[in-house]
Amino acid sequence: MILLDTNVLGRMTDSAHPQCATAHRAIHSLVGKRERIVVVPQNIYEFWAVATRRAGAPPAGQNGLGMTPDRASQWLGFFQRRFTLLPDREDLLTRWHDLVRTLGITGVRSYDARLVAAMQGYEITLLLTFNADHFNGFPVTAIDPASL
Repeated sequence: MILLDTNVLGRMTDSAHPQCATAHRAIHSLVGKRERIVVVPQNIYEFWAVATRRAGAPPAGQNGLGMTPDRASQWLGFFQRRFTLLPDREDLLTRWHDLVRTLGITGVRSYDARLVAAMQGYEITLLLTFNADHFNGFPVTAIDPASL
């Protein structure tokens, strides 16, 4: 089983992004290997925020995709048909709190810790992400889509 980071979802929906083709190739490679590709509710929430944020909108460096809510909804439907959506487990908050406290996680890395906590609840160790460095120090193996 491998969890997709939200940035993979965003890149695969943005045909103008230079990593769009890489995201598609990686997904096709995993499907060809019969890998179970999963997402969690946090991916859905984060994708919505990025997809519906106006392109060029602040904060700097966090531009959105500028999709309409209808278009973003279409993509969410696609993701849920194509990938397995695992529900949040009851112990997610406890796992997340243990991670942030034990590892001294602060600020925006708290969101990455929540993904890792969700992974732990399902015993997932693999994460497909364009930001492997964001997961340094976490007990997961981050895989760059370009390596597939």
